[in-house]
Amino acid sequence: MSTTQAVVGDCNSMSTVATLEASAPKHSMNNNNSARSSRVGSATGSGTAADGAALEEQRFGWHRFQPQWLQRFCTAKWALFWLCWGGALQGLIVNGFVNVNISTIERRFGLRSRQTGLVASGYDLASFVCLVPVTYYGGRRGASKPCFIAIGLLLMGLGSLIFALPHFLVGSYRATIAEANVCERANQTTQSCASLELEQELELGESLTWTVWLFFGAQLLHGAGASPLFTLGVTYLDENVSTKMSSVYLGIYYTMAIIGPAVGYVLGGQLLLIYTDFVAVDAADLSLTSDSKVWIGAWWIGFVFAALVCLLIAIPIFGYPKSLPGAEQLQLAKVSEAHTKKAAAPESEAVAGKLEPGRRLGELPHAVLSLFRNPTFFFLNLAGATEGLVIAGFAAFLPKQIENQFGISPVISALVMGLITVPAGGGGTFLGGYLVKKWQLACGGIIKMCLLATLLATLFTSCFLVTCPNAQFAGVTTAYEPGQADQALTLEASCNANCGCSRSNYDPICGADGVMYYSPCFAGCGREQQLDTLKNYSNCSCIGRWQDPQQLLLPEATNVVCESECQNLPYFVALCFVLMLFTFLATMPALSATLRCVQDEQRSFALGLQWIKVRLLGTIPAPLIFGALIDESCVLWHESCDAPAGGACLVYDNFYISRYMWLLALIGKLCSVLFFLGAWWFYVPPSESANAKKDSEI
Repeated sequence: MSTTQAVVGDCNSMSTVATLEASAPKHSMNNNNSARSSRVGSATGSGTAADGAALEEQRFGWHRFQPQWLQRFCTAKWALFWLCWGGALQGLIVNGFVNVNISTIERRFGLRSRQTGLVASGYDLASFVCLVPVTYYGGRRGASKPCFIAIGLLLMGLGSLIFALPHFLVGSYRATIAEANVCERANQTTQSCASLELEQELELGESLTWTVWLFFGAQLLHGAGASPLFTLGVTYLDENVSTKMSSVYLGIYYTMAIIGPAVGYVLGGQLLLIYTDFVAVDAADLSLTSDSKVWIGAWWIGFVFAALVCLLIAIPIFGYPKSLPGAEQLQLAKVSEAHTKKAAAPESEAVAGKLEPGRRLGELPHAVLSLFRNPTFFFLNLAGATEGLVIAGFAAFLPKQIENQFGISPVISALVMGLITVPAGGGGTFLGGYLVKKWQLACGGIIKMCLLATLLATLFTSCFLVTCPNAQFAGVTTAYEPGQADQALTLEASCNANCGCSRSNYDPICGADGVMYYSPCFAGCGREQQLDTLKNYSNCSCIGRWQDPQQLLLPEATNVVCESECQNLPYFVALCFVLMLFTFLATMPALSATLRCVQDEQRSFALGLQWIKVRLLGTIPAPLIFGALIDESCVLWHESCDAPAGGACLVYDNFYISRYMWLLALIGKLCSVLFFLGAWWFYVPPSESANAKKDSEI
């Protein structure tokens, strides 16, 4: 990029040397950055030939294909449009499809929450590794930020294809065993792992826990591809719009990034209504419905669709220039709000100068130290890390918690998350950016707004105290008979002692008594009858003694989930809505404060360092912590002959899972309040006298 391009941003005007000399002081009246001043001074030696080259570099197109009719797209609004699609796709895939399918993937491939937590962390781990090179080299003057972003979208698309790959590599899903899983009194011995080994190889197949590494690798590609979106994408928008409109543009951008997960929850939930092997198997032939505990939906379709869209969106983003027409003129009119030290102005100018074009790797440690010495930037990073820990943890496991806590299907849980995320997450993000513009807040005022919003959000973490009692599950949460309440709970009881039941055959049914049973065999059912998409069971020795005489004509059990009598879900949704609203109300202002508290030349690199802290201290450990605590609240594991591989959790303790969620949310929010308070306390705005001195030097 030529030095003239740094001053002349309007592609419709061709300026002479004399005009540049006359207009340079005018552009510099409100400029408080010495780096900008040097650029204005150097512009006086440029000619019209360089102007033509600058105009040529600011055209929309691909290589030499830059027709005039395409230049209507070479505006900040159209750049925002395509970047919004990219941000929405990232949210759709990573925070939508992946999270809504966590419980389905666990059941399909026999994974535990610790393992799916590792999968969720893969995204942030790759982002952590890629952020420094992407932001350091992508933030150089002359580097093409749109090119970095488009390549990232292609990587995300590749990751989505790999994420869907396990569906095509493993055999068809066997929801039930070939024979009826009923009580056979003649067989009075329980099958052992030794006797089931051959049967599992022939019918159930080998352990599928190896698929966790394919999911992990796909998440690594997702993280690498998304790393330029919210670093270089943010700075690209900020550089090409005015300070007044920057918060609005970024608010819209981040709102679309929030709407993406909401659409992912809703769309992913609807796809779960389709049987996973619908191409080769009719679910009706298996007497299965989406209400069955062993139902597996078509979780993989969304990832194939997202991969194709990523490819389509990358094409127009590749066509954008390094800077839009008018960008440098807008930059010269901006006033720096970077944090300053009263006696360290020359030092800050030197640091800013070191971040000019021609960056060398040896200057990287000095650039990092200069940012870490900024206490406002440092505390904003810590606040972002604690907020990231809470948001990432709940994004991965909140749908699963709602599903198990309130006894609803994954489809309904996904819809609930979508209904919360769209108005609360998207609305809060957009409202935060709008309020910054409406009230014309400076950096200090923005941090105060973040502090107040986070404090209010802390109060509403109490939503996780709204719980439901454990669902009645025979031998797990309730006894088979009332007289056994004081005894240790176990799946084996006198009513199924002679049935020869196996724990590896998990096929839950709902009895007429409103109690869930591990399988028809453990319910003592001796007869199975297939009726349309349901299976009815009768002659159940463990259910008959509970049954009301008036219900003798009804089937004793069916292969569906018992309906929960708890009516607390609306209260949880209302409180969680407010919690999410105030949480995302602070995200956009916090980003604006981060961009304003550092020098302009440091912005891309500062965002990269901030995301590294957020990833390292927040979003990488979050799924692992949440997954481990959720596993601790499990009261019934699916037993498998492959002991090292483990198995998925079948039943959770509602009390402990809700308390773990509440404590994690409360501790994270309290830490965020302290860190925002520290950022506001240590912030020192640039003095007017210092600004006036710089203007006089120009």
